[in-house]
Formats: sequence, C-alpha cells, structure tokens
Amino acid sequence: MNRRQFFLASAGAALAAAMPVRSVSAAADKFTLLLDWYINPDHAPLVIAKAGGYFARAGLDVDMVVASDASAPAKLVAAGKAEAAIAYQPDLMLQIKAGLPLVRFGTLIETPLNCLIVLKNGPVKSLADLKGKTVGYSIAGFEDVYLSTILESSGLTVADVKTVNLNYNLVPPLVAGQVDAILDGYRNVELIQLGLQGHPATAYYPEENGVPVYDELIYVTRSELRADGRLARFVQAVEAATIFLTNHPDEALALFFKAHPDLDDAINRAQFAATLPRFAKRPGALDRRRYQRFAEFLEDRGLIDAIPAVGSYAEEPA
Repeated sequence: MNRRQFFLASAGAALAAAMPVRSVSAAADKFTLLLDWYINPDHAPLVIAKAGGYFARAGLDVDMVVASDASAPAKLVAAGKAEAAIAYQPDLMLQIKAGLPLVRFGTLIETPLNCLIVLKNGPVKSLADLKGKTVGYSIAGFEDVYLSTILESSGLTVADVKTVNLNYNLVPPLVAGQVDAILDGYRNVELIQLGLQGHPATAYYPEENGVPVYDELIYVTRSELRADGRLARFVQAVEAATIFLTNHPDEALALFFKAHPDLDDAINRAQFAATLPRFAKRPGALDRRRYQRFAEFLEDRGLIDAIPAVGSYAEEPA
C-alpha cells in the first residue's frame, strides 16, 4: 500500500467510525437546504457531511441549493419552498419582527465573521483615526448600528465619518484609496484576500468593541417543521462531520476540494484554515443567553420594537 492509498484508507475508516448510526438500507428522506451564498469554505461541514456519507448514514438525501441573493433563502423557507436555509442570527431577529414564521435549529459558524478592515499602510492606525474618513459597507440596515457601536469605543459617532454603500464590492475601493475602511469585510475572506494580494490589512472586531457576540451562520426552518425528526438527524450528521473536520483537517480539506475542485486555489485554502476553528462543534446547542443579549442590543439600538422570547424563534432539535 503506497502513501496515498494509506491516506485514503485511513480517512475512509475515520469517516465510517464517526458517522451517525442508522440503517443505510432504508429509503433516505429528502431534505432541501438553501445556502446563503455560493459554495465556499464556510460550508465545509456540509460538504463533508454530504461527500463523506454522513447525511446518507443519517437517512437523509440532502440537496444543497446555491443562492445568489443572501436575503432570499430564509424567505423561501418561510414560504414553504424548502425545509431549511442558512441564515444569519442578526437577520433572523429582523425577519421575526417582519412576521416570518422562522425558527433557528442549529449553528454553522458560532462566532462573528464581520469586521472593520483598514490597510496597514493606510491612514487609519486606530479607531480614533476614522474621524473624517470614509467607511464603505455592503449590508444596509446594520451598518449604522455596528459602525456607531464600534466608533463609540473610541469616542466617535457616525457623524464623524462618511459612509458609502459599496454593494459587496469591498476590496477594490479600499485598495484604490476610495474608502479608508470597509465595515462588512469578513475576517476569513476579505482580510485574507487583501493579504494574499500584497495589501496587508488590520481588522477591528465588533465583538471586541461593544457589539455582543452572535452566531454568524445558523440553520433555520419554518415554525411548522420545528418538531420534524429530519432536523435532529441533519444536525447530528453535521456535528459528526464537523468533529471529523476538526480532528482530520488535512483529510477534510482533500474531501472538500475533491467535491469542488474548481475552488482549489490559494485563497480558498487559506480561508478553509481560517474558518476551521469557527465551526460550531455542537451545532444543535443553543446559548439562550447569547440570543437574549443580542436581542436586547437590537432593541436598545432601535432595530426591533420588542424582545421576543428566545424559545419562540430558536430551539435545540429534539
């Protein structure tokens, strides 16, 4: 047996050992998951769960549907077009306020990814230096709240800066000097992309500057499905895949790129490594205090009118 054969055999044995125990002879239940964006390293546990057979062992035939509009999946789930979607915890609060019948049943990435990014060789050396500067953003609705909270930690207000909507085109304007900072860049995407392109950057993290910690990516379903047994099996399969990913990152990386060879480049490899520690190891677990704390923050900032009971929109799958 050569080295490659040994590697594949070892990975296969580890996969089989970690898979949820369920008869594979039974017909698999269909389960459609709407993704928040195109397949990327954020979705590694899902790719591993599918490519490694975790979903199949859990009796699920999971169809992952790519979205080009991050705001659409949760709305489509609420309308009964799919069983589940990847969403954002902050967005869920606004969707609940809008009356969408959604409930969180799991977590994909358990830390914020959003951050404020500046170039190391640029004019901003501290948050205080943002006074009179231009900040680009891409997520309308949260930019004032996040930015104002971050600025408050340095004694500034949003009136001290100029903001411009870059509509997800964040990196080129920053590199070109058209803006002095970008707010909605991800620490595992744009921050890495800038470094690999020869533009080292510095990140300021919302959760270190007044914004309560939140789950970046979560799984949501519509309220009428909250007792559906497929949800628990889905979460169990993702948990097993995430543990494998944590214990065997090199093998998991190989499986990820085998499933999506078009993504195999330096940026995605770096993003994969940077995202690895942020995946929820207990995706079904619910930190009720974290959700309550963030809801209180949104109410205080005027984004929601009242604080709903956590159990009305978030739970652990049965």
